Amino acid sequence: MSSQVRTRWKRFALVMVPSIAATAAVGVGLAQGALAASFSVSGQDFKVSADSLVGEDLIQYGSISKGAVLGQPGKETGHPVTISGFSQAKITNMCQSLVTPTPLGNITLQLRTGNKGEPAVAKNIYLDVAELDADAEFTDLDIGVAVGDGSHTTKPKPGTVADGALFSQRAKTAKLTKVKQKAWATTAGTFTLPDLKLRLLSGDKPCYEDSEVK
Repeated sequence: MSSQVRTRWKRFALVMVPSIAATAAVGVGLAQGALAASFSVSGQDFKVSADSLVGEDLIQYGSISKGAVLGQPGKETGHPVTISGFSQAKITNMCQSLVTPTPLGNITLQLRTGNKGEPAVAKNIYLDVAELDADAEFTDLDIGVAVGDGSHTTKPKPGTVADGALFSQRAKTAKLTKVKQKAWATTAGTFTLPDLKLRLLSGDKPCYEDSEVK
């Protein structure tokens, strides 16, 4: 199959799924408790922006990310996420931010990389995403593949699939531009960050404001 799909997503929780059937299939899985929830995250999501992300061997499916509740020790909750995995991804002009409340006021942890002509490069990367805004283009796209059928070049993230018959999609390449996303976790085999700059900033200074994506 050889195809290209381009679309614009606006605060869409199941990112890059270009069909109503995809949304319905993942929604049914969540309602029936069929999606795995064996990995745990913190009680805060974080923001990521980038000029572009070019990924190879996309796998994408729904799951639930279990995590703590900020300010409520011992309590857990579940976060519906779309897991997007790539064998390799190149990210240009990447910014990652997390705003944390402290007794001295809010503090923003901000990381920037890949902004001097050399992109950040991640191998075997998985993104647990809650929201995404981007322009997207796919090559060799297959929609409706069983997540556990064994044909995906990039395999499902360990511990995130309870039923191998669940809906997924794949593509040879995925190109996202003007990326703005909220995520609960990112994991990678290796992540090379050229010209890395890490800063602690006073106040709320995220990579982008929510008003920019409404």
